[in-house]
Amino acid sequence: MEQGLKEAIKWINGELQDDPKATIGLLIDKASQQFNLTPLQTDFLYREYQRKGNRPKPE
Repeated sequence: MEQGLKEAIKWINGELQDDPKATIGLLIDKASQQFNLTPLQTDFLYREYQRKGNRPKPE
């Protein structure tokens, strides 16, 4: 997994831990910009976080 994507996942998971009611779509959009993710990486995050109860972890 690419470093930017790993960092984005860590950041999103941290934000969700601080505020479990946070809007995942907004967090993904913010992470996408902050970590300079490609559209494909951003789509990956949307798909992974849509899975019920799934929180991707960096490898």
